[in-house]
Amino acid sequence: MNASLTAIYPVSHGLAADLPATLAADDFPAWLSRHPECCRQCPFLPELASLELACHRLAAEPVDIPAAAREYTVNPSVRLLETGWTGLPEFLRDRSLAPQPGEALVLLYRPTAAAAVVCRTPSGHDLLALKMVEERIDSRDAAREAGVTVGRLDDILIAAATRGLLLAPRPTLVREASFFEGPRTDPDQGRVATFTLQWHLTQVCDLHCRHCYDRSSRASMDFAQAVRVLDQLYEFSRAHHVHAQVSFSGGNPMLHPQFYELYREATDRGFLVALLGNPMPAGHIERLLAIARPAFYQVSLEGLRPHNDYIRGEGHFDRTLGFLDLLRDFGIYRMVMLTLTRENCDQVLDLAELLRGRVDLFTWNRLAMVGEGAALASVEPERFASFLAAYLDAADGNPALGLKDNLFNLVLSERGRPLTGGCTGFGCGAAFNFVAVLPDGEVHACRKFPSPIGDLRTQSLLDIYDGEPARRYRAGSAACRDCDLRPVCRGCAAVTHGFGLDVHTALDPYCFRDCLPRS
Repeated sequence: MNASLTAIYPVSHGLAADLPATLAADDFPAWLSRHPECCRQCPFLPELASLELACHRLAAEPVDIPAAAREYTVNPSVRLLETGWTGLPEFLRDRSLAPQPGEALVLLYRPTAAAAVVCRTPSGHDLLALKMVEERIDSRDAAREAGVTVGRLDDILIAAATRGLLLAPRPTLVREASFFEGPRTDPDQGRVATFTLQWHLTQVCDLHCRHCYDRSSRASMDFAQAVRVLDQLYEFSRAHHVHAQVSFSGGNPMLHPQFYELYREATDRGFLVALLGNPMPAGHIERLLAIARPAFYQVSLEGLRPHNDYIRGEGHFDRTLGFLDLLRDFGIYRMVMLTLTRENCDQVLDLAELLRGRVDLFTWNRLAMVGEGAALASVEPERFASFLAAYLDAADGNPALGLKDNLFNLVLSERGRPLTGGCTGFGCGAAFNFVAVLPDGEVHACRKFPSPIGDLRTQSLLDIYDGEPARRYRAGSAACRDCDLRPVCRGCAAVTHGFGLDVHTALDPYCFRDCLPRS
């Protein structure tokens, strides 16, 4: 047998009968078509051989497949072959799956220049994705025509790009080069893939916590205005090629009179959705799940039972533990947040141990002495470094303990361990990979302190993001500009503000970079 024939046609040549001693490899499919007597047991052999030849040629063909494109683009290696038999790709993988007569398409492509050839029967979603991109059909137009949600069509495009069928545009939200020491060697360093809008839907709340940072009487937008907020986020995510997330907060977001309608509108646009709320009855969660499963549901605990109930109200601790069990039963990712104060600092690790196996993630924020939180006492700065060190030691044995505070990186750096992304994965992400929207549409760089950067009632999210106030918050404090940990740290602007300092010029009062405890 011709060696090249064997290499190019590993399946079809072994199924053909009475082959001549010499046969040009490229002529094999045509030869099989002219000699049907050699294919009596497998009448589909000519087309199977043509498919194997196409796979071989695509594998040998030098194809420039860039890692990204300016917009969704069909992978230049994509080939769609018409055949008279169904199931040919499946037969190549499993000889028990016999092809059947019938018109069919076969999809061939290389996901990357270095990848092996993919050979499979295309799905309806594959063909739709190719059609939308080739014909430049906008997802919103296609959704209206087909009577489906735009999120469903965008998900089809994203899935096609994930499989390498399409080339996706690279996200355009990226830290400035000045954030990093030396030239940027990785073009994706500091690049954002997800942008979060933390939306305080309502000030209405079934609790009155002693450290609440905003009890102002802001009216909520009407439904039409609220839907326009979601449209603004959609336009922003398309313009910057990022995945959008809406974290519904409050108050208690589920007490907004049109919460479920807005939740559906967000999921219909393909957004990731999450809740930062309070314990709720099972019926509310069932109604939520009937629309879409949230990415997570975050509740708060402020220490062990006596202290927590002093801060959040009698019986809150036990209700929250029961609610965490309810979320587990519904299969919802469970997060617990704690606000770190002088009074509960010594309870954090005991609470974390009590929550072991009961939550998926436990994190904390330092108290921002804003609003009613100004009446509480912050952790003593001189005590903070040793607290972080003890928490890190505990986290090594408890996988639910999250490292959210940016200043963890000071200890990690000292210990020679990999750094964490900090509060948002990019150090302080205020006005970078997230913004907060208040009930009336006012936009802030961070939810935990007054940091107004615009108003969605009169401005677009795109314009707000590019505006000077947002740029100032993204730049961070001038006090951090010479620190090599700046890309993953920059402290906490809300805490800095709570101490009465200028967040644009002052150092986080808890920064201990020059006085790390030595082991």
